[in-house]
Amino acid sequence: MPKTVLITGASRGIGAKIAELFAEKGYNIALNYNKSENDAISLCEKINSRLKGIAHTFKADVSNYEDVRNMVNAIYKNFGGIDILVNNAGISQQLLFTDITPKMWSDMIGTNLTGVYNCCHCVLPKMIFNHCGCIINIASMWGETGGSCEVHYSAAKAGVIGLTKALAKEVAPSNIRVNCVSPGVIMTDMMSGFSDDTVSQLKEETPLCRLGTVEDVANAVLFLADDRAASFITGQVLSVNGGILI
Repeated sequence: MPKTVLITGASRGIGAKIAELFAEKGYNIALNYNKSENDAISLCEKINSRLKGIAHTFKADVSNYEDVRNMVNAIYKNFGGIDILVNNAGISQQLLFTDITPKMWSDMIGTNLTGVYNCCHCVLPKMIFNHCGCIINIASMWGETGGSCEVHYSAAKAGVIGLTKALAKEVAPSNIRVNCVSPGVIMTDMMSGFSDDTVSQLKEETPLCRLGTVEDVANAVLFLADDRAASFITGQVLSVNGGILI
């Protein structure tokens, strides 16, 4: 039986590439999206027509616990279970700390951190019962070191890293691995607001002299999900940043 992977925020960018790589390996793909329905449907059609996996789309706002619980139940009905959870859904925003409103703070924490809690909380009972499972959370290098004008984003991603390490210790006796991928500067839609000069400067600051790609991050996720290659790895933060943060 093929394993099933739930990927949140899977309609575009890093999430979409993660879905494609898992599909190429023959996994069943549960594609979560919230607003980008057309992108999710297009990716689902691509996977089902051209790749090895079987995909279905599932709409849910990960910051809403009931949405997540309903989504997880729907995935169980479609695929019979969830073997791997990839918490990728996230939002970003650049603002001075004094310009961050309470709603902006709440939205950032709600999606980027509470969303991870919601998804983990809903999938873990069956993973624990089955004594098997894998959770991979997507953080950020700003969660490791902090980013100026991204205090709320940095705080949320730092929380994801702390959640990952603590949860890994708690569920390891149930044979469940929990790890974190921490991307550096990756060329996605989130980079659209940066000028060419800023992008060039970021490349110069990166020891490998280039910015990351969605494939770089997706390959790291695929590695951590492999029960053979990464069977003795849990509670770790795998930094995919080209050496910009060491």
